[in-house]
Amino acid sequence: MQIYSQPNPQQDFFVRTMRTSDLDLVVKNETAAYEHGWNKRIFIDCLRAGYLCWVLASKQQIVAHGVMSVAIEECHLLTLCVDPTFQRKGFGRKLLKLLLDRAHKLEARECFLEVRPSNTNAIMLYRSLGFAQIGERKNYYPPNGAQQARENALILSRSLPLL
Repeated sequence: MQIYSQPNPQQDFFVRTMRTSDLDLVVKNETAAYEHGWNKRIFIDCLRAGYLCWVLASKQQIVAHGVMSVAIEECHLLTLCVDPTFQRKGFGRKLLKLLLDRAHKLEARECFLEVRPSNTNAIMLYRSLGFAQIGERKNYYPPNGAQQARENALILSRSLPLL
């Protein structure tokens, strides 16, 4: 009797540095996930600046990407995006942990990020990895959907390394 195991959907995915040739797919994911996502020019600038720019991909597609700046013992998560059809499957967590580990290897001791208060899934992810709110930026984000007003940003932080 032969025993079959259930396929693991994450086995076919790998992380690698972002390439210029990835940017059309990366921007497509940004547009699908965010009303005010980053454009191609912003990603080009991040690649040129030498930021940590990584993707989580399969042979067929990019399902997540993240960008982090690192300087003088600090890092700042600039964007973390998962294609909406792949959200809540652990891909954002996997990529964020990789970025935090890479930043720590570059001697970052603290990580900062901003997040919309309405982005409850992202907040749950960040808190589960030890981020805590340290402040708030008023009117930081442009309005989303039917919102009429700009949205504040929660400023979160955590020390590195992840344990």
